[in-house]
Amino acid sequence: MIVPKTNLRQTRSSAGRRLLGSVVLLILAGAVAWTAWVYGQIRYFAGRDQARPADAIAVFGAAEYDGTPSPVLRARLDHALDLYNRGLAPLIITLGGGDVGDQHSEGGVGHDYLLAHGVHETAIIAETQSDNTAESAARLAVIARANHLDRVIVVSDGTHLFRIHALCEHNGLTVYTSPRPVGKSISWQEYFSRTAHEIASYTAWRLHLH
Repeated sequence: MIVPKTNLRQTRSSAGRRLLGSVVLLILAGAVAWTAWVYGQIRYFAGRDQARPADAIAVFGAAEYDGTPSPVLRARLDHALDLYNRGLAPLIITLGGGDVGDQHSEGGVGHDYLLAHGVHETAIIAETQSDNTAESAARLAVIARANHLDRVIVVSDGTHLFRIHALCEHNGLTVYTSPRPVGKSISWQEYFSRTAHEIASYTAWRLHLH
């Protein structure tokens, strides 16, 4: 029996569409599974305070307004102060640079805030050049090696800590995550935005590694 060329082309086209559909479904399933795993890790680190005796406390930066810490940065610094006053570490490292042309940096503002709240100058190291979380983690690793710091408590917002933990470990650091307290509940829109940003940022970093 001779199969008409038209039917043969249709059969091949149909098989190609089925194969393409299967590939698309596999990709979507993989993306969903990956997103669910990353989200689970974000929730895990956000819900657990690993603070314990260490060599230093590192505060990851957030916005500052003309030399004054934003509410988010102030909450992180206050949490670091609490850990410091509890005697968990003898040193606080503030991290974060500033915008181009800005007279202040996140790390510098953090340094001044801690100084004003009773922390001695010799117990603070300010890192003022990093532009993002990855750079802050890399510079923290340099500071840790230069000062022989083996264990570091890292402080930030809960949703931020999974990525920070991964970045710090990638740079050879042993870190314990400690989320800053949330003063008031945030809207689901803000929570979704923060979480989506962290999932996208972590995914982009992992893809860049490969």
